[in-house]
Amino acid sequence: MNKVEAMKSVKDGLEVLRDIPEYAAAGWESIPEGERDRLKWAGVFFRRQTPGRFMMRVRMSNGFSNADQFRVLADISDDYGKCFGDLTTRQQMQLREFGIDEVPDIWERLHRVGLVSLQTGMDNIRTVVGCPVAGLTPNELVDASPVAREFTGMFVGNREYTNLPRKFNVAITGCLDNCIHTSNQDVALTPAIKEISGSELTGFNVAVGGKMGSGGYTANTSLDIFVSPEEAAEICGHIALAFRDHGSREARNKVRLAFLIADWGAERFRAEIESRAGRPLLRAGKDAGKPGQTDHIGAFPQSTPGFNYVGLCVPVGRITSDQMRQVAALADAYGDGAIRITTGQNLIIPNVPDACLPALEAEPILETFSHHPTEAMRGTVSCTGIDYCHYSLIETKERAVETAQALEQMGVQTGKISLFWSGCANGCANHALADIGLVGKRVRVDGQILEAVDVYRRSKSVVAGKPPAPVMTNVPCGELPSVLGQMLSEENGEIC
Repeated sequence: MNKVEAMKSVKDGLEVLRDIPEYAAAGWESIPEGERDRLKWAGVFFRRQTPGRFMMRVRMSNGFSNADQFRVLADISDDYGKCFGDLTTRQQMQLREFGIDEVPDIWERLHRVGLVSLQTGMDNIRTVVGCPVAGLTPNELVDASPVAREFTGMFVGNREYTNLPRKFNVAITGCLDNCIHTSNQDVALTPAIKEISGSELTGFNVAVGGKMGSGGYTANTSLDIFVSPEEAAEICGHIALAFRDHGSREARNKVRLAFLIADWGAERFRAEIESRAGRPLLRAGKDAGKPGQTDHIGAFPQSTPGFNYVGLCVPVGRITSDQMRQVAALADAYGDGAIRITTGQNLIIPNVPDACLPALEAEPILETFSHHPTEAMRGTVSCTGIDYCHYSLIETKERAVETAQALEQMGVQTGKISLFWSGCANGCANHALADIGLVGKRVRVDGQILEAVDVYRRSKSVVAGKPPAPVMTNVPCGELPSVLGQMLSEENGEIC
Protein backbone atom coordinates (compact mmCIF):
# COMPACT_ATOMS: atom_id res chain seq x y z
CA MET A 1 0.00 0.00 0.00
CA ASN A 2 1.44 3.36 -0.99
CA LYS A 3 1.50 6.17 1.58
CA VAL A 4 -1.53 7.96 0.15
CA GLU A 5 -3.65 4.82 0.29
CA ALA A 6 -2.42 4.25 3.84
CA MET A 7 -3.51 7.78 4.72
CA LYS A 8 -6.93 7.27 3.14
CA SER A 9 -7.42 3.98 5.00
CA VAL A 10 -7.35 5.89 8.29
CA LYS A 11 -10.23 8.22 7.44
CA ASP A 12 -12.05 9.69 4.47
CA GLY A 13 -10.50 12.77 2.94
CA LEU A 14 -13.57 14.95 3.62
CA GLU A 15 -13.19 14.34 7.34
CA VAL A 16 -10.49 17.00 7.24
CA LEU A 17 -13.34 19.54 7.21
CA ARG A 18 -13.86 18.80 10.90
CA ASP A 19 -10.15 19.30 11.62
CA ILE A 20 -9.66 22.67 9.94
CA PRO A 21 -11.28 24.78 12.70
CA GLU A 22 -8.82 23.18 15.14
CA TYR A 23 -5.88 23.90 12.82
CA ALA A 24 -7.15 27.44 12.32
CA ALA A 25 -7.16 28.03 16.07
CA ALA A 26 -3.81 26.34 16.77
CA GLY A 27 -1.82 27.58 13.75
CA TRP A 28 -0.39 25.85 10.71
CA GLU A 29 2.46 24.25 12.69
CA SER A 30 -0.17 22.13 14.46
CA ILE A 31 -1.04 20.34 11.21
CA PRO A 32 0.72 16.95 11.27
CA GLU A 33 2.95 16.57 8.23
CA GLY A 34 1.07 13.45 7.19
CA GLU A 35 -2.22 15.37 7.28
CA ARG A 36 -1.17 18.19 4.99
CA ASP A 37 -2.11 16.20 1.89
CA ARG A 38 -5.55 15.53 3.34
CA LEU A 39 -6.22 19.28 3.25
CA LYS A 40 -6.40 18.96 -0.54
CA TRP A 41 -9.79 17.25 -0.22
CA ALA A 42 -10.96 20.62 1.06
CA GLY A 43 -9.20 22.43 -1.78
CA VAL A 44 -6.54 23.84 0.57
CA PHE A 45 -2.92 23.26 -0.46
CA PHE A 46 0.20 23.52 1.71
CA ARG A 47 3.02 25.03 -0.35
CA ARG A 48 6.66 24.24 0.47
CA GLN A 49 7.76 27.50 -1.15
CA THR A 50 5.59 29.53 1.23
CA PRO A 51 5.47 27.69 4.59
CA GLY A 52 2.43 28.77 6.57
CA ARG A 53 0.80 30.34 3.53
CA PHE A 54 -1.64 28.23 1.55
CA MET A 55 -3.26 28.02 -1.89
CA MET A 56 -6.94 27.36 -2.56
CA ARG A 57 -8.61 26.13 -5.75
CA VAL A 58 -12.12 27.46 -6.23
CA ARG A 59 -14.38 25.16 -8.23
CA MET A 60 -16.23 26.74 -11.18
CA SER A 61 -17.86 24.00 -13.23
CA ASN A 62 -17.69 24.63 -16.97
CA GLY A 63 -15.89 27.91 -16.19
CA PHE A 64 -19.16 29.65 -15.27
CA SER A 65 -18.80 32.57 -12.87
CA ASN A 66 -20.24 36.06 -12.36
CA ALA A 67 -19.46 39.58 -11.25
CA ASP A 68 -20.44 39.03 -7.61
CA GLN A 69 -18.12 36.04 -7.36
CA PHE A 70 -15.23 37.95 -8.93
CA ARG A 71 -15.67 40.80 -6.44
CA VAL A 72 -15.62 38.37 -3.52
CA LEU A 73 -12.51 36.65 -4.91
CA ALA A 74 -10.86 40.07 -5.25
CA ASP A 75 -11.73 41.00 -1.67
CA ILE A 76 -10.42 37.67 -0.35
CA SER A 77 -7.18 38.11 -2.27
CA ASP A 78 -6.74 41.64 -0.93
CA ASP A 79 -7.61 40.78 2.67
CA TYR A 80 -5.73 37.51 2.98
CA GLY A 81 -3.56 36.88 -0.06
CA LYS A 82 -1.20 38.48 -2.57
CA CYS A 83 -3.75 40.66 -4.39
CA PHE A 84 -3.96 38.36 -7.42
CA GLY A 85 -5.41 35.06 -8.58
CA ASP A 86 -4.53 32.56 -11.26
CA LEU A 87 -7.00 31.31 -13.86
CA THR A 88 -6.28 27.65 -14.59
CA THR A 89 -6.60 25.26 -17.51
CA ARG A 90 -9.52 23.65 -15.64
CA GLN A 91 -11.55 26.88 -15.79
CA GLN A 92 -11.23 27.78 -12.13
CA MET A 93 -9.45 30.30 -9.91
CA GLN A 94 -6.51 29.73 -7.57
CA LEU A 95 -5.99 32.05 -4.59
CA ARG A 96 -2.62 32.25 -2.85
CA GLU A 97 -0.76 33.02 0.35
CA PHE A 98 -3.49 33.04 3.00
CA GLY A 99 -3.15 31.56 6.48
CA ILE A 100 -4.94 28.45 7.76
CA ASP A 101 -6.65 30.64 10.37
CA GLU A 102 -8.31 32.57 7.57
CA VAL A 103 -9.84 29.54 5.84
CA PRO A 104 -13.17 29.51 7.76
CA ASP A 105 -13.88 33.13 6.82
CA ILE A 106 -12.80 32.54 3.20
CA TRP A 107 -15.20 29.62 2.94
CA GLU A 108 -18.03 31.66 4.42
CA ARG A 109 -17.46 34.41 1.85
CA LEU A 110 -17.32 31.89 -1.00
CA HIS A 111 -20.47 30.16 0.21
CA ARG A 112 -22.43 33.44 0.09
CA VAL A 113 -21.86 33.67 -3.67
CA GLY A 114 -22.28 29.99 -4.46
CA LEU A 115 -18.63 28.91 -4.61
CA VAL A 116 -16.80 25.98 -3.00
CA SER A 117 -13.28 24.60 -2.98
CA LEU A 118 -14.16 20.99 -2.11
CA GLN A 119 -12.38 18.09 -3.80
CA THR A 120 -10.23 20.19 -6.13
CA GLY A 121 -7.09 18.23 -5.27
CA MET A 122 -5.81 14.71 -4.65
CA ASP A 123 -7.86 11.60 -5.52
CA ASN A 124 -11.05 13.35 -6.51
CA ILE A 125 -13.05 14.32 -9.57
CA ARG A 126 -11.61 17.71 -10.44
CA THR A 127 -13.52 20.65 -11.88
CA VAL A 128 -15.57 19.51 -14.88
CA VAL A 129 -14.50 21.47 -17.97
CA GLY A 130 -16.59 22.38 -20.97
CA CYS A 131 -17.20 24.95 -23.67
CA PRO A 132 -17.05 28.37 -21.96
CA VAL A 133 -19.77 29.74 -24.27
CA ALA A 134 -22.12 26.81 -23.83
CA GLY A 135 -25.68 27.93 -24.35
CA LEU A 136 -24.50 31.04 -26.20
CA THR A 137 -22.65 29.94 -29.32
CA PRO A 138 -24.54 29.04 -32.48
CA ASN A 139 -21.77 26.51 -33.12
CA GLU A 140 -22.88 23.84 -30.68
CA LEU A 141 -24.83 20.66 -31.10
CA VAL A 142 -26.15 20.74 -27.55
CA ASP A 143 -25.69 22.96 -24.49
CA ALA A 144 -23.69 20.59 -22.29
CA SER A 145 -23.39 22.88 -19.26
CA PRO A 146 -26.48 21.40 -17.53
CA VAL A 147 -24.82 17.98 -17.71
CA ALA A 148 -21.65 19.39 -16.12
CA ARG A 149 -23.72 20.94 -13.33
CA GLU A 150 -25.71 17.75 -12.78
CA PHE A 151 -22.62 15.58 -12.60
CA THR A 152 -20.85 18.05 -10.29
CA GLY A 153 -23.86 17.97 -8.00
CA MET A 154 -23.59 14.19 -7.85
CA PHE A 155 -20.05 14.03 -6.51
CA VAL A 156 -19.20 17.24 -4.60
CA GLY A 157 -19.52 16.44 -0.91
CA ASN A 158 -20.43 12.80 -1.67
CA ARG A 159 -18.10 10.30 -0.03
CA GLU A 160 -18.98 7.70 -2.65
CA TYR A 161 -16.60 9.63 -4.92
CA THR A 162 -13.86 10.78 -2.51
CA ASN A 163 -11.69 7.67 -2.51
CA LEU A 164 -10.64 7.21 -6.12
CA PRO A 165 -7.26 5.62 -6.85
CA ARG A 166 -6.00 8.88 -8.37
CA LYS A 167 -7.24 12.21 -9.70
CA PHE A 168 -10.02 12.11 -12.28
CA ASN A 169 -10.46 14.70 -15.03
CA VAL A 170 -13.74 15.10 -16.92
CA ALA A 171 -14.66 17.15 -19.99
CA ILE A 172 -18.24 17.47 -21.24
CA THR A 173 -18.80 19.58 -24.34
CA GLY A 174 -21.33 20.10 -27.09
CA CYS A 175 -19.20 22.72 -28.87
CA LEU A 176 -18.53 21.98 -32.52
CA ASP A 177 -15.42 24.19 -32.61
CA ASN A 178 -13.17 22.01 -30.40
CA CYS A 179 -12.51 24.77 -27.88
CA ILE A 180 -11.24 22.47 -25.12
CA HIS A 181 -8.75 19.61 -25.03
CA THR A 182 -10.61 16.34 -24.66
CA SER A 183 -8.13 13.62 -25.61
CA ASN A 184 -6.19 13.88 -22.33
CA GLN A 185 -9.26 13.55 -20.05
CA ASP A 186 -10.13 10.50 -17.96
CA VAL A 187 -13.65 10.90 -19.32
CA ALA A 188 -14.56 12.97 -22.37
CA LEU A 189 -18.08 13.48 -23.70
CA THR A 190 -17.98 15.07 -27.14
CA PRO A 191 -20.83 16.09 -29.50
CA ALA A 192 -22.27 13.31 -31.62
CA ILE A 193 -25.34 12.38 -33.65
CA LYS A 194 -26.93 8.93 -33.48
CA GLU A 195 -29.38 7.81 -36.14
CA ILE A 196 -32.07 5.40 -34.97
CA SER A 197 -34.95 4.29 -37.19
CA GLY A 198 -34.50 7.28 -39.43
CA SER A 199 -34.46 9.79 -36.58
CA GLU A 200 -31.37 11.68 -35.41
CA LEU A 201 -30.58 11.91 -31.71
CA THR A 202 -28.13 14.54 -30.43
CA GLY A 203 -25.86 13.71 -27.55
CA PHE A 204 -22.32 12.61 -26.82
CA ASN A 205 -19.77 9.96 -27.68
CA VAL A 206 -17.82 8.69 -24.68
CA ALA A 207 -14.05 8.21 -24.44
CA VAL A 208 -12.05 7.22 -21.37
CA GLY A 209 -8.50 6.88 -20.10
CA GLY A 210 -6.71 10.01 -21.27
CA LYS A 211 -3.96 11.58 -19.18
CA MET A 212 -1.04 13.98 -19.32
CA GLY A 213 1.17 13.04 -16.36
CA SER A 214 1.94 9.63 -14.80
CA GLY A 215 4.40 8.61 -17.48
CA GLY A 216 3.39 11.09 -20.15
CA TYR A 217 0.55 11.82 -22.50
CA THR A 218 -1.92 9.08 -23.35
CA ALA A 219 -4.92 9.76 -25.56
CA ASN A 220 -8.21 8.44 -24.31
CA THR A 221 -9.95 5.47 -25.91
CA SER A 222 -13.43 5.37 -27.41
CA LEU A 223 -15.84 3.27 -25.38
CA ASP A 224 -18.06 2.98 -28.45
CA ILE A 225 -20.92 4.44 -26.39
CA PHE A 226 -23.41 7.16 -27.29
CA VAL A 227 -25.32 8.85 -24.45
CA SER A 228 -28.15 11.34 -24.48
CA PRO A 229 -27.87 14.52 -22.39
CA GLU A 230 -30.42 13.05 -19.98
CA GLU A 231 -28.29 9.98 -19.16
CA ALA A 232 -24.84 11.55 -19.54
CA ALA A 233 -24.21 12.47 -15.89
CA GLU A 234 -25.34 9.02 -14.75
CA ILE A 235 -22.87 7.31 -17.10
CA CYS A 236 -20.04 9.60 -15.94
CA GLY A 237 -20.84 8.53 -12.40
CA HIS A 238 -20.70 4.85 -13.30
CA ILE A 239 -17.31 5.34 -14.96
CA ALA A 240 -15.89 7.10 -11.91
CA LEU A 241 -17.15 4.42 -9.54
CA ALA A 242 -15.86 1.61 -11.78
CA PHE A 243 -12.47 3.28 -11.54
CA ARG A 244 -12.88 3.50 -7.76
CA ASP A 245 -13.67 -0.20 -7.45
CA HIS A 246 -11.29 -1.69 -10.02
CA GLY A 247 -8.41 0.76 -10.49
CA SER A 248 -4.97 -0.15 -9.18
CA ARG A 249 -3.91 1.35 -5.85
CA GLU A 250 -0.25 0.40 -5.95
CA ALA A 251 2.44 2.65 -7.49
CA ARG A 252 1.06 6.21 -7.66
CA ASN A 253 2.52 6.77 -11.13
CA LYS A 254 0.60 3.80 -12.55
CA VAL A 255 -2.89 4.15 -11.14
CA ARG A 256 -4.70 6.56 -13.45
CA LEU A 257 -7.73 5.23 -15.32
CA ALA A 258 -5.56 4.92 -18.43
CA PHE A 259 -3.77 1.95 -16.88
CA LEU A 260 -7.02 0.15 -16.10
CA ILE A 261 -8.20 0.69 -19.68
CA ALA A 262 -4.88 -0.62 -21.00
CA ASP A 263 -5.24 -3.70 -18.78
CA TRP A 264 -8.91 -4.44 -19.43
CA GLY A 265 -9.50 -3.05 -22.90
CA ALA A 266 -12.45 -0.92 -23.95
CA GLU A 267 -14.86 -3.83 -24.50
CA ARG A 268 -14.55 -5.21 -20.97
CA PHE A 269 -14.78 -1.74 -19.45
CA ARG A 270 -17.88 -0.96 -21.53
CA ALA A 271 -19.47 -4.17 -20.27
CA GLU A 272 -18.77 -3.05 -16.72
CA ILE A 273 -20.49 0.28 -17.32
CA GLU A 274 -23.50 -1.41 -18.92
CA SER A 275 -23.72 -3.75 -15.93
CA ARG A 276 -23.74 -0.80 -13.54
CA ALA A 277 -26.32 1.02 -15.67
CA GLY A 278 -28.50 -2.08 -15.78
CA ARG A 279 -29.10 -1.80 -19.52
CA PRO A 280 -27.30 -2.04 -22.85
CA LEU A 281 -26.02 1.30 -24.08
CA LEU A 282 -26.14 2.64 -27.62
CA ARG A 283 -23.01 2.30 -29.70
CA ALA A 284 -21.16 5.49 -30.62
CA GLY A 285 -22.74 7.92 -33.04
CA LYS A 286 -21.23 10.11 -35.71
CA ASP A 287 -18.72 12.63 -34.39
CA ALA A 288 -20.18 16.09 -34.97
CA GLY A 289 -17.07 18.16 -34.24
CA LYS A 290 -15.62 20.36 -36.96
CA PRO A 291 -11.96 20.38 -38.02
CA GLY A 292 -9.64 22.84 -36.32
CA GLN A 293 -9.83 24.50 -32.95
CA THR A 294 -10.95 27.81 -31.50
CA ASP A 295 -10.29 29.77 -28.31
CA HIS A 296 -13.34 32.08 -28.39
CA ILE A 297 -11.13 35.19 -28.12
CA GLY A 298 -12.65 38.17 -29.92
CA ALA A 299 -16.20 39.48 -30.34
CA PHE A 300 -18.76 36.99 -31.68
CA PRO A 301 -22.53 37.00 -32.23
CA GLN A 302 -24.48 34.72 -29.94
CA SER A 303 -27.25 32.40 -30.99
CA THR A 304 -29.74 34.98 -29.66
CA PRO A 305 -29.87 37.77 -32.26
CA GLY A 306 -28.62 41.14 -31.08
CA PHE A 307 -26.24 39.79 -28.42
CA ASN A 308 -22.51 39.02 -28.41
CA TYR A 309 -19.85 37.44 -26.28
CA VAL A 310 -16.39 39.01 -26.02
CA GLY A 311 -13.37 36.82 -25.28
CA LEU A 312 -10.47 38.58 -23.52
CA CYS A 313 -6.87 37.36 -23.48
CA VAL A 314 -5.49 37.31 -19.92
CA PRO A 315 -1.72 36.80 -20.33
CA VAL A 316 -0.85 33.44 -18.68
CA GLY A 317 -4.03 33.68 -16.61
CA ARG A 318 -2.70 35.92 -13.86
CA ILE A 319 -5.23 38.55 -12.78
CA THR A 320 -4.89 41.12 -10.01
CA SER A 321 -7.68 41.85 -7.57
CA ASP A 322 -8.16 45.30 -9.13
CA GLN A 323 -8.48 43.66 -12.55
CA MET A 324 -11.04 41.20 -11.15
CA ARG A 325 -13.16 44.17 -10.08
CA GLN A 326 -12.74 45.84 -13.46
CA VAL A 327 -13.87 42.66 -15.23
CA ALA A 328 -16.83 42.42 -12.84
CA ALA A 329 -17.75 46.01 -13.68
CA LEU A 330 -17.62 45.21 -17.41
CA ALA A 331 -19.88 42.20 -16.92
CA ASP A 332 -22.44 44.28 -15.02
CA ALA A 333 -22.28 47.36 -17.26
CA TYR A 334 -22.35 45.67 -20.65
CA GLY A 335 -23.77 42.19 -20.01
CA ASP A 336 -25.93 40.53 -17.40
CA GLY A 337 -23.14 39.99 -14.84
CA ALA A 338 -22.05 36.61 -16.21
CA ILE A 339 -18.34 35.83 -16.64
CA ARG A 340 -16.90 32.71 -18.23
CA ILE A 341 -13.37 31.26 -17.82
CA THR A 342 -11.73 29.31 -20.65
CA THR A 343 -9.30 26.39 -20.57
CA GLY A 344 -6.79 28.77 -22.17
CA GLN A 345 -6.75 30.83 -18.94
CA ASN A 346 -8.78 33.63 -20.53
CA LEU A 347 -12.11 35.36 -19.81
CA ILE A 348 -15.38 35.88 -21.66
CA ILE A 349 -17.99 38.59 -21.12
CA PRO A 350 -21.28 37.26 -22.55
CA ASN A 351 -24.67 38.73 -23.36
CA VAL A 352 -23.43 42.09 -24.66
CA PRO A 353 -26.06 43.89 -26.78
CA ASP A 354 -24.98 45.06 -30.23
CA ALA A 355 -25.42 48.68 -29.21
CA CYS A 356 -23.06 48.28 -26.24
CA LEU A 357 -20.29 46.46 -28.05
CA PRO A 358 -18.31 49.54 -29.25
CA ALA A 359 -18.25 51.03 -25.74
CA LEU A 360 -17.06 47.75 -24.23
CA GLU A 361 -14.29 47.46 -26.81
CA ALA A 362 -13.12 50.98 -25.87
CA GLU A 363 -12.79 50.21 -22.14
CA PRO A 364 -9.22 50.74 -20.77
CA ILE A 365 -8.97 47.22 -19.32
CA LEU A 366 -9.05 45.84 -22.87
CA GLU A 367 -5.64 47.40 -23.44
CA THR A 368 -4.33 44.79 -20.99
CA PHE A 369 -6.86 42.03 -21.58
CA SER A 370 -7.13 42.43 -25.33
CA HIS A 371 -9.81 40.82 -27.47
CA HIS A 372 -7.43 41.23 -30.43
CA PRO A 373 -4.10 40.07 -28.94
CA THR A 374 -1.01 39.16 -30.92
CA GLU A 375 -0.93 35.56 -32.03
CA ALA A 376 2.02 34.69 -29.78
CA MET A 377 0.37 36.09 -26.64
CA ARG A 378 -3.02 34.74 -27.58
CA GLY A 379 -1.77 31.19 -27.67
CA THR A 380 0.45 31.30 -24.57
CA VAL A 381 -0.59 29.18 -21.58
CA SER A 382 1.48 28.59 -18.47
CA CYS A 383 1.34 26.43 -15.37
CA THR A 384 1.97 27.93 -11.93
CA GLY A 385 5.75 27.60 -12.08
CA ILE A 386 8.41 27.27 -9.41
CA ASP A 387 7.30 30.28 -7.37
CA TYR A 388 4.30 28.40 -5.99
CA CYS A 389 4.62 24.75 -7.07
CA HIS A 390 7.26 22.44 -5.62
CA TYR A 391 7.03 20.11 -8.63
CA SER A 392 7.99 22.82 -11.10
CA LEU A 393 11.66 23.05 -12.04
CA ILE A 394 11.55 26.51 -13.61
CA GLU A 395 9.76 29.86 -13.40
CA THR A 396 7.10 29.77 -16.11
CA LYS A 397 4.67 32.68 -16.09
CA GLU A 398 7.11 35.57 -16.44
CA ARG A 399 9.23 33.61 -18.91
CA ALA A 400 6.15 32.77 -20.97
CA VAL A 401 5.13 36.42 -21.26
CA GLU A 402 8.70 37.56 -21.97
CA THR A 403 9.13 34.92 -24.68
CA ALA A 404 5.86 35.86 -26.40
CA GLN A 405 6.84 39.54 -26.28
CA ALA A 406 10.31 38.75 -27.62
CA LEU A 407 8.84 36.87 -30.59
CA GLU A 408 6.62 39.88 -31.30
CA GLN A 409 9.55 42.31 -31.09
CA MET A 410 11.62 40.08 -33.39
CA GLY A 411 8.86 40.31 -35.97
CA VAL A 412 8.47 36.54 -36.15
CA GLN A 413 5.32 35.60 -38.02
CA THR A 414 4.01 32.92 -35.71
CA GLY A 415 0.54 32.64 -37.22
CA LYS A 416 -2.14 31.24 -34.95
CA ILE A 417 -0.04 29.17 -32.60
CA SER A 418 -0.38 27.61 -29.16
CA LEU A 419 2.67 27.83 -26.90
CA PHE A 420 2.17 25.95 -23.64
CA TRP A 421 4.62 26.03 -20.70
CA SER A 422 4.71 23.14 -18.20
CA GLY A 423 7.20 23.57 -15.39
CA CYS A 424 7.68 19.80 -15.09
CA ALA A 425 6.70 16.55 -16.77
CA ASN A 426 3.34 16.44 -14.95
CA GLY A 427 2.12 18.63 -17.80
CA CYS A 428 -0.41 20.90 -16.08
CA ALA A 429 -0.28 23.23 -19.11
CA ASN A 430 -1.05 20.36 -21.54
CA HIS A 431 2.22 20.89 -23.41
CA ALA A 432 1.84 17.69 -25.45
CA LEU A 433 -1.26 19.13 -27.12
CA ALA A 434 0.24 22.49 -28.10
CA ASP A 435 1.74 23.57 -31.40
CA ILE A 436 4.86 24.22 -29.34
CA GLY A 437 5.09 22.61 -25.90
CA LEU A 438 7.78 23.48 -23.39
CA VAL A 439 8.68 21.32 -20.37
CA GLY A 440 10.89 22.74 -17.67
CA LYS A 441 14.09 21.15 -16.42
CA ARG A 442 17.48 22.12 -15.00
CA VAL A 443 20.72 21.60 -16.87
CA ARG A 444 24.38 22.16 -16.12
CA VAL A 445 26.15 24.48 -18.58
CA ASP A 446 29.81 25.41 -17.99
CA GLY A 447 29.49 24.48 -14.34
CA GLN A 448 26.29 26.47 -13.81
CA ILE A 449 22.80 25.09 -13.18
CA LEU A 450 20.40 26.82 -15.54
CA GLU A 451 16.65 26.74 -16.08
CA ALA A 452 15.96 25.06 -19.41
CA VAL A 453 13.22 23.37 -21.42
CA ASP A 454 12.61 20.49 -23.75
CA VAL A 455 10.73 21.65 -26.84
CA TYR A 456 7.84 19.67 -28.32
CA ARG A 457 6.29 20.36 -31.73
CA ARG A 458 2.79 19.21 -32.59
CA SER A 459 2.86 16.33 -35.05
CA LYS A 460 0.53 13.82 -36.62
CA SER A 461 1.58 11.29 -34.00
CA VAL A 462 0.05 13.44 -31.25
CA VAL A 463 -3.17 13.80 -33.22
CA ALA A 464 -3.20 10.01 -33.56
CA GLY A 465 -2.81 9.68 -29.80
CA LYS A 466 0.81 8.59 -29.62
CA PRO A 467 3.13 10.14 -27.02
CA PRO A 468 5.17 12.96 -28.57
CA ALA A 469 8.95 13.20 -28.45
CA PRO A 470 10.83 16.48 -27.99
CA VAL A 471 12.32 18.03 -31.11
CA MET A 472 14.93 19.83 -28.99
CA THR A 473 16.24 19.17 -25.49
CA ASN A 474 18.05 21.14 -22.80
CA VAL A 475 17.44 24.57 -24.32
CA PRO A 476 18.42 27.23 -21.73
CA CYS A 477 15.45 29.54 -21.11
CA GLY A 478 17.59 32.57 -21.84
CA GLU A 479 18.18 31.31 -25.37
CA LEU A 480 14.62 30.21 -26.01
CA PRO A 481 13.29 33.32 -27.82
CA SER A 482 16.04 33.17 -30.45
CA VAL A 483 15.73 29.37 -30.78
CA LEU A 484 11.95 29.53 -31.26
CA GLY A 485 12.27 32.54 -33.55
CA GLN A 486 14.67 30.67 -35.79
CA MET A 487 12.56 27.50 -35.77
CA LEU A 488 9.36 29.37 -36.67
CA SER A 489 11.06 31.53 -39.28
CA GLU A 490 12.57 28.50 -40.99
CA GLU A 491 9.18 26.78 -41.02
CA ASN A 492 7.68 29.86 -42.63
CA GLY A 493 10.41 29.84 -45.27
CA GLU A 494 12.02 33.03 -44.06
CA ILE A 495 15.71 33.82 -43.66
CA CYS A 496 16.67 34.36 -40.02
